[in-house]
Amino acid sequence: MFDDIRISKVEVLIQQEKYAEAEKILSQLLAEDPNNAEILSLFAEIKLQQEQYEEALEIINNAIGIEPNNPYLFFAKSRINLQLDLYNDAEDNIQVSIELDPYQADFFAFKAHIKLIRKQFETALELSDKALAIDAENLLALNTRSTALNKLNRSEESFETIEHALREDPNNAYTHSNYGWGLLEKGNHKKALEHFKEALSKDPNYQYAQAGMLEAIKATNLFYRLFLQYAFWMGKLSAKYQWGVIFGFYILFRALSSLAKNVETLQPILMPVLFLLAIIAFSTWVINPISNLFLRFNKYGNLLLDKNERLSSNLVAISALIFIVGVVLYIMTAQETMIALAGFGFAMMLPLGTMFSASKPKNALLIYTIVLAIAGISAVALAFLTNKLFSPLTLIFIVGFMGYQWVANYFMIKEDNY
Repeated sequence: MFDDIRISKVEVLIQQEKYAEAEKILSQLLAEDPNNAEILSLFAEIKLQQEQYEEALEIINNAIGIEPNNPYLFFAKSRINLQLDLYNDAEDNIQVSIELDPYQADFFAFKAHIKLIRKQFETALELSDKALAIDAENLLALNTRSTALNKLNRSEESFETIEHALREDPNNAYTHSNYGWGLLEKGNHKKALEHFKEALSKDPNYQYAQAGMLEAIKATNLFYRLFLQYAFWMGKLSAKYQWGVIFGFYILFRALSSLAKNVETLQPILMPVLFLLAIIAFSTWVINPISNLFLRFNKYGNLLLDKNERLSSNLVAISALIFIVGVVLYIMTAQETMIALAGFGFAMMLPLGTMFSASKPKNALLIYTIVLAIAGISAVALAFLTNKLFSPLTLIFIVGFMGYQWVANYFMIKEDNY
């Protein structure tokens, strides 16, 4: 009885995010009963909430060793797997939970959530419906169903589902955030902003809502709205189709370039088209950090930017300034070495704008950008010292710059497709 009271107190403390106090009580309970799977699972939950995922996984494995037929332990393990990006393991463990107890809506809802992340939208919808057949008020299932429907272009059903979720719990930050992202994807940034504000009023530190609000503020700009629609569209595609779009664009550009080169009469038509395509391609890389730079002057937007976003936007601005200075000095002096300065500034906007993008291994793009910057600075310095525009270092920089685009696409597509 006394243990039950202490366990109930731990559960309350976890809800209140008072993890140190909860751990203290659990340590006492575990000293009295070291083979208690329930106590171990609560310990794992605390580690999970504090993002100590490896420790959480070790603890939950110990709990499963004690109670191998407890479906909730596999559910907990699946949640930890997901945070560690172990998507296959997460699916396997939640499936064990379902097999041990096929009448738990939470299990089906969580598996639907995993399928949604992996862009298996039809399967996510089916699993959400199974969860809702068990519990029509399950919030994760309602939210997952709404997002899956939205990705499947069934907008009316999607918004009906999310509104159902809001009726069940009008104060749920996750539901408001999900509603906001759905509206943002459909181009309604103004209404999306209202839901993100509502979510942050419930939970001021909720990153999902903060990220959405940041995008909604940037979407007040028409060009960024267009970019956002492209990003959402690409985000729906699996890896092979994303690569298909990239290669298709590249092949189109090369084909038009070849046609313009070989057919002089078409040059007046094709050259503006090629210039426009080049601007569109380049803008998809730099529009985000440039938008972040403008957000520095927005009292709300500035608060939402993290240190990496601020640094990236600053460096892109410096790189753009180097480009402008190089162009101006070239016009004033007609010295070819100024082209090296301008080219370096222009080219570096791309890697500086994306160097903090998620990648595996971690910081791969950041390291590539640093190496590229060193090569570029060396090439520019050598150009000024020798008064020659081209050198082996220039070639290394150009090859590195071209390679960065493919490497960055590889990492970002890999990160976006699990």
